Amino acid sequence: MTASDQPLDGVRIIDVTTVLMGPFATQILGDMGADIIKIEAGGGDSHRTVGRARSADLGLNFLNTGRNKRSIVLDLKQPAAGGIVQALVRSADVFISNMRPGALKRLGLDYETLSKVNDQLIHLSLVGFGRQGRYAGLPAYDDLIQAAVGIPWLIQHASGAEPAYVPLALSDRVVGMAALNPLLAALFARSRHGRGCEIEVPMFETMVRLVLGDHLGQRVYEPATGPAGYARLLSRHRRPYRTRDGHIGVLPFDDKAWRKLFGMAGREHQLPTAPISDRTADFDSLYGMLADIIAEKTSAEWLALLREADIPAMPMNSLDDLVDDPHLADVGFFQQRRHPSEGDVRMMVVPDGVSEPGEAPIRPAPHLGQHTREILEEAGFSAEEIAGFLKDKVARQCPS
Repeated sequence: MTASDQPLDGVRIIDVTTVLMGPFATQILGDMGADIIKIEAGGGDSHRTVGRARSADLGLNFLNTGRNKRSIVLDLKQPAAGGIVQALVRSADVFISNMRPGALKRLGLDYETLSKVNDQLIHLSLVGFGRQGRYAGLPAYDDLIQAAVGIPWLIQHASGAEPAYVPLALSDRVVGMAALNPLLAALFARSRHGRGCEIEVPMFETMVRLVLGDHLGQRVYEPATGPAGYARLLSRHRRPYRTRDGHIGVLPFDDKAWRKLFGMAGREHQLPTAPISDRTADFDSLYGMLADIIAEKTSAEWLALLREADIPAMPMNSLDDLVDDPHLADVGFFQQRRHPSEGDVRMMVVPDGVSEPGEAPIRPAPHLGQHTREILEEAGFSAEEIAGFLKDKVARQCPS
């Protein structure tokens, strides 16, 4: 597949996002063929320094989230930088930021201002909280959002341990992916009626929808008939089960599967006679019996038996196990690419049905400000103007 065959070929995106939520979203758009112009401050996106790396400005995670982008360094606090951004916006399709609304307004990067430059512009703001609510304008980070939507409470309630965050930047990645839906819909709508629009995607509300999608429970009624929460997901015995030599995940999904599994262990008599669907309030007892059964054999023995019986089961992988998972090798999930300064780099290329694994071209993650001069030239600035921007530190070309 060539670059021109990709679904978003020809779409230009001005990206002023930082850290992870926005850059993860724009990485996916870049993987689809969009031209991502990443505007960075002099110190660069702070995510560049996450993880010990060979180059100071190319952190381990950034080698993936920064790919398929071009980097330009601008001091947005200088008035001349505003003129540069407006010049870039004239030929852009999308402007994406995760700045707070007040900062966008002060810098002249809000939708009202930029839509006067390009009335077909799609302006996407990734924010912590919806602007109509009392939390609007508060700082928002993954840990704070996880706490606010009850994820540590769920972990405490289900495990009996202290409240804890999921050890992933869960909110950043979920909201980054969720933002693609309205953005791609807006691009499609614009192709029909020719108008741009403003989109706001809030972290808090997006993650509330994720959590309460499972756990709204009896609060779905008004007045409520009971508390929020889904008993099966909150069971303290819902976890990977210990085998004789490790752990596996097992999910008997209906009465037939439960009968098969208890039969394998010679414990048919222990299985309650009432249908599982009628025992939702007693998942702890049922999962506790399942844990005792799984402890009797090795992981390999159980996986072979359960798959033969068509009962869903998977090994519990460590992170290194996951990187070496044979299925991921089968589908071409990882691609080894040569980075000009970092050597061979493992890239995660999710098979999406749009292209065969390994076909789509990948632009390696850029050094900070690597494309400043190139982008300014494309925007129509003369050599003399560019030299002035660099001299006045409105822009910076790095490495120099």
